[in-house]
Amino acid sequence: MKYSKDFSLSFGTAFIFLIMLLPTTLFAQATEDQKEIFTHAGVVGALVIAMLLLLLFVFIITAKVNKLISNAQNEKKARERRSLQEELLSLEGKDLDELLQKRRAALLYKLKGTELSGTAIPADEKGIIKSATTEMEVPFLSEKKYVKAPLKVDPGLRNLIMAFLGMAAFWLIFGTSVGEYLGIKFVSPDIDHLAWLSFGRLRPVHTNTVFYGWASLAMIGLAYFVVPRTSNTKIYSLKMGWWSLGFFNAAVLIGDLFLMGGINNGGGEYREYIWPVMALFAIGLLLSTINFYKTIATRKASEIYISNWYILAGCVWTLTLVTISYLPWYQNGLGETVIQGYYMHNAVGMWFMTFTLGLMYYYLPAALNKPIYSYSLGVLAFWTQMLFYTMIGSHHFIFSPLPWWLQTIAIVFSVGMFIPVIAGTTNFLMTMKGSWKAISDSYVLPFLLTGVVYYFLGSSQGSFEAFRFTNYAWHLTDYTVAHSHMTMYGIVSFMLWGCIYYLLPRITNREPNQAYVGMHFWFAFIGLLLYEFSLMIGGTEKGLMWMEGVPFIQTVVKMAPYWLWRAIGGSLMLFSHFVFAYNIYFMFRKEKREETSSTDTISELSLA
Repeated sequence: MKYSKDFSLSFGTAFIFLIMLLPTTLFAQATEDQKEIFTHAGVVGALVIAMLLLLLFVFIITAKVNKLISNAQNEKKARERRSLQEELLSLEGKDLDELLQKRRAALLYKLKGTELSGTAIPADEKGIIKSATTEMEVPFLSEKKYVKAPLKVDPGLRNLIMAFLGMAAFWLIFGTSVGEYLGIKFVSPDIDHLAWLSFGRLRPVHTNTVFYGWASLAMIGLAYFVVPRTSNTKIYSLKMGWWSLGFFNAAVLIGDLFLMGGINNGGGEYREYIWPVMALFAIGLLLSTINFYKTIATRKASEIYISNWYILAGCVWTLTLVTISYLPWYQNGLGETVIQGYYMHNAVGMWFMTFTLGLMYYYLPAALNKPIYSYSLGVLAFWTQMLFYTMIGSHHFIFSPLPWWLQTIAIVFSVGMFIPVIAGTTNFLMTMKGSWKAISDSYVLPFLLTGVVYYFLGSSQGSFEAFRFTNYAWHLTDYTVAHSHMTMYGIVSFMLWGCIYYLLPRITNREPNQAYVGMHFWFAFIGLLLYEFSLMIGGTEKGLMWMEGVPFIQTVVKMAPYWLWRAIGGSLMLFSHFVFAYNIYFMFRKEKREETSSTDTISELSLA
C-alpha cells in the first residue's frame, strides 16, 4: 500500500507540473491554419510523443523530490521519538509505572561490543556492515546495491572485452567532443577559419566516430561476453577478436583523418568514409561474425538463445549493407538516392538497433535475475524487425523524384514498425514488472529503463515522421537532428551504458563510484532532453516558416536561441561522457586480478 500511495503521489504531482508547463496557446482556440495542421495524424502522434517525453522527465524529477521529502519526514519523526525518549528518561521514578520503568531499563541498555565476537577484536569478514551511525541523514543520492559476486571469466576473454569497451569510451569522448565543437559553431560561426575544422568536414567526423568507434566497439565488446555465455562454451578464437579490434580502430582513425583532410565519399550521409576505409571496418566485422558464428555453432546448449539471433542478424545484415552501398555500378542519378536511403536507415536499424536489442535480451534479465517475460514476443519482434525495417529508407525522400509507389511502400513499412517496437517494449517492461524496487536500488537498471522508454517513443516518432505531411513540415529541419539523437543516443547509448555498468564491475571485481554513475545518468538524461526539445520546437517553427515562404535567412535568425539551448544540452551530455570515461578508467585501474571462487549469482534460468 505504501508503494501504491507513493506511486500515485508521484504520478499526480508529475501530471500537475506537466499541465503547468504546457503553453497557454495549446488551450487557445486554433486558427484555421492551426486546425489544418493538427488534423494530420503524424503531427498529433509526434505531439503525443513529445508530451510523453516531457511527462517522463517530470515524473522522474517529482519521484526523486518525493523521495527526498519522505526521507526528511522520516528524519523529523525520528527526532520526535528521540525527544520523547529523553523526556521520559528525565522523569522521576515515582512518576513512572512499572511498564515505563521496564521501558527505561531497555532504553538505557547498551551492548558491550563483544557479544558477537567474544574477547576478540570485532571483524566484519563478510562485508555485511558498511557503516553505522546514530544520526539519520537525508542523502542527496540514493544508496545503490553493490555487486555481491563477480563473474568468473577467462582472463584472455576479459582482457579482450575490456579493450573493446576501453576503446569505445575513448572514441565516445573524441566523437562527442567534435560534436560539441560543432554545436558551438551554431552559436559562434566565426570561431575558426581553418579548412580542416570546417563544419562540412567535422560533421561526418562526429557521426562516423560515434557510429563506428563508440557504438560499434561497445556492442561487439559486450557481445563477446554474451555469445559464449549463452552458448555455454568458450569463444572460438581470441586472436580473431584482437584482429577485429585492430581493423575497427584503424578504420575509424584513418577515416577521420581523411575526412578532416577533405577526402570523403561525397554526399552519402553516414557513409562518408571512402571504400578502402570502410573495407577495413568490413574486415573487422567479418572476423567478429565468423567468431560469433563458430562459437554458437559449437554451443553446448540445445537452443540458440534469442540474443544470438539479433547479434548474428545484425552482423550479416551489416556486411550485406556495406557491400551493396559501396558497389558503384548501379549508383547513378536516382539510383544513388535510393541506395543512400537504404544505407542511411539500415545502418541505424539493422546494425545498431538490432544488435543492441539482442544485448538487451541478455543483460536486462540478468540484471533483474529473472527470465525474459516472453520468448514468443521476442521472436515476433525479431522477424517483424527483419521484415519491415529493410524497406523504410526511402521515407527520407518523400516528394522527391523517386517513384511514388516506392515512397508509399516506405511509409507503409514505417507504420509496420509499430509491431516490433510494441512487441519489444512490452517484453522489456513486462520483464521489469514487479521489480520496480530493484530499479531504485540499482545504478544499472535506470539506464536500461530509459533506453526502453526511448525505444518506444523514439521509434514511434520515426514512424509518425514518415507520413507525407509531417515529412513535408519537418524534413531537412533541426527536428530530424533531434529525432536522430533520440534514437542513437536515447536508445542505443543508454542501453549500452546500462549493459557496460552491469558487466564491467563483475569482470573487474571493482565497483564504480555510485555518485559518479548518478552524475553520468542525470547529466546525460537532462542534456538530451534540453537538446531534443530545443531542436524539436525550433525545427517545427522553421518548417512552418518554410511552408509560409519566409526567406531562409529569417529562419536562421529564428533558430539562434534554440541553437544556444542545443549547445547547453550538448555540453551536459559531453560532461556525462567524461564522467563515464572516468568510471571506466577507475574500474580498469583498480581491477583486482586475483581469481575468485565465488559462484555466479545469475542463474542460467534467466536465459530460458
